[in-house]
Amino acid sequence: MEELIKILIVEDNVIIADDMQSMLEEIGYEIVDNVIVYEQAVEVLKNNQVDLVLIDIILASDKTGIDLGKHIRESYDIPFIFVTSNSDRATVENAKTVQPNGYLVKPFEQQDLYTSIEIALSNFEPGKKSKAAEAADEVADEGFTSNSVLKDSIFVKKQHLYYRIYFDDIRFIKADNVYLEVNTKDKKFLVRSPLKNYLEKLPQNKFYRAHKSYIVNVDHIDGINTRDILINGTLIPISKDFKEFIISAMNS
Repeated sequence: MEELIKILIVEDNVIIADDMQSMLEEIGYEIVDNVIVYEQAVEVLKNNQVDLVLIDIILASDKTGIDLGKHIRESYDIPFIFVTSNSDRATVENAKTVQPNGYLVKPFEQQDLYTSIEIALSNFEPGKKSKAAEAADEVADEGFTSNSVLKDSIFVKKQHLYYRIYFDDIRFIKADNVYLEVNTKDKKFLVRSPLKNYLEKLPQNKFYRAHKSYIVNVDHIDGINTRDILINGTLIPISKDFKEFIISAMNS
C-alpha cells in the first residue's frame, strides 16, 4: 500500500489552517497535526514522522515561522514551505536566510498548494544538514545520493535511513504519478524518479520496460499470456514489443 506524504501545518489562523487541511486531505496527503505556535511545532516534529512542513511566517508566539524554518534546517532533513500573506521585499529577504523549499502567498487555490508541495518534494536534496539524519550521513558521506547504485544493488532512502536493495530481489517497478513503487518479494519502497531514468540505473540484462508504467525483472516472470505477465502474484500488462521480445527469448 502506498505510504501517504505526511504534512505538518503551522498556521495561527484557525480558519485558514482548517481550510488548508481540508484541501490537502482531499488531494491525498496525510496531516500529522495542525498547530498555531513554534513550540507546538517543535514538539510535533520531535515525536512524529513528518515529510514536509507548511509554515506561516507570522505565528501566535514570540518566535516566528522563520525561527521554525531555522530549527528545521538545523535539526531535520525535510523540506518546508512558507505560506504567508507577506510578499514584501524585507520579508522575502528574511525568509531566504533559512532556505525554504517554497514560498506560497495567500490567498491561494488547492492547485497552487498541490504544485508547491510536489515541486518542493521533487527538488528536495536530502543530506544538506541533519542532526536527525545522522544515521544516514555515514552513507551519504561516502557519496551516495537518495538512489545510489552499487555493483549488485541500489540504495533507496526512506525516512532517515538508506536501505540496500539487491537487484536480484527487485521483482518489478511500477510508475504511479510522481512516484515509482519498487517491489521486492515482500516490501515496497517509494522513489521519486522518472521511470526511464530509473531503468538506466538497473542491469540491462535483467530489467526491461514491459509497459509504459512498468519495469520488470525477467528472472522473476512466473507466467505469461497474450496481454500480461505474472510476477510474485501480480498481473502486469505488457506492450506488444515486450511480448514479442519475451516470447523470442523463451524460444531461443
